[in-house]
Amino acid sequence: MPADPLDLRIRVDALHGYLDLDAKAREREELEALSSQPGFWDKADAAQATLKKMAALKGWIDQWQSLDTKLRDLVELRELAQAEGDEALLASLEKDGDALEKDLRGFELKKMLDGEDDFRDAILSVTPGAGGTEAQDWALMLMRQYSRWIERHGFQGSVLDLQDGEEAGIKGVTFEVKGEYAYGFLRAEIGVHRLVRISPFDANARRHTSFASVYAYPVVEDAEIPELKMEDMRVDTYRAQGAGGQHVNKTESAVRMTHLVTGIVVSCQTERSQVQNRENCLKMMRAKLYQHYRDEEAKKRDDKKAKKLKIEWGSQIRSYVLDDRRVKDLRTGVETSDTDRVLDGDIDEFINAYLLMEAEKAREN
Repeated sequence: MPADPLDLRIRVDALHGYLDLDAKAREREELEALSSQPGFWDKADAAQATLKKMAALKGWIDQWQSLDTKLRDLVELRELAQAEGDEALLASLEKDGDALEKDLRGFELKKMLDGEDDFRDAILSVTPGAGGTEAQDWALMLMRQYSRWIERHGFQGSVLDLQDGEEAGIKGVTFEVKGEYAYGFLRAEIGVHRLVRISPFDANARRHTSFASVYAYPVVEDAEIPELKMEDMRVDTYRAQGAGGQHVNKTESAVRMTHLVTGIVVSCQTERSQVQNRENCLKMMRAKLYQHYRDEEAKKRDDKKAKKLKIEWGSQIRSYVLDDRRVKDLRTGVETSDTDRVLDGDIDEFINAYLLMEAEKAREN
């Protein structure tokens, strides 16, 4: 059925109000005025964060204005074609209307990424639960799944920290994911992921259940974390763990950083240089501290109960049952039998359904 211009008009106008684009325009003007003041670049990190926020606001405004302009042109040309009985033009405009409706659907999805931090890059970590080799192998499978998802979306992903398992799999991995709204998408993956399969590590081919936790943090700059003081930090160096005989194992290049006030610990051993590993640790520490203090503020306001989920039964957000060929998101009910496709990084249907559910809850409140 061809797209109905009246329906498109209603949806475009509704988006303007839902996204509060007038407020976004005012905020952008305020930030532009700030960026033109003397001394703006004295604090480079803060300046970069401001410019990134300005670009995100401009993106919302420009995309809506583009849709609005295309729709007005479509309606005017359609009225003209109807008046002149130009069937060829009407047929062409139907295709234009369908294309506009597709763009509008994409923008309606993007409206669900309107959180304060959704526009930011992300730090993504995967940690196996109890279960030894089986759980560590599951964490490795999730690492590959997210690596493929990052590639599919054209994001830039880099491993900040990786700890190999003793026999197979990994003891943990931390990515940095750079791209438009990376954190907004990946926050939908926060939680415990459960795997059920016939274990390749069991000589008796028994069915095993494994768990791994996934967490995402928004990437922030020093200026946005006033609580980050180096005097509150303990920095330890040690030899990286991995295949022997390489430079990375011969020097104390690995870095572990502990925030003495909160007890938050981060580590990095992926780079050959201790300086680079230290920088990566600071990047992870900023992200975790930012989220920690936001959660503390949220608790005080009682807006949400921020808690760490136990990596066990009852706390999972998604189940992957490979022998039954079923992946089900337990929050939204979205389910698929194409387990291979999901494990190859095609998880958008789960992410989109979760974001839609969150948007509906926000609208109700």
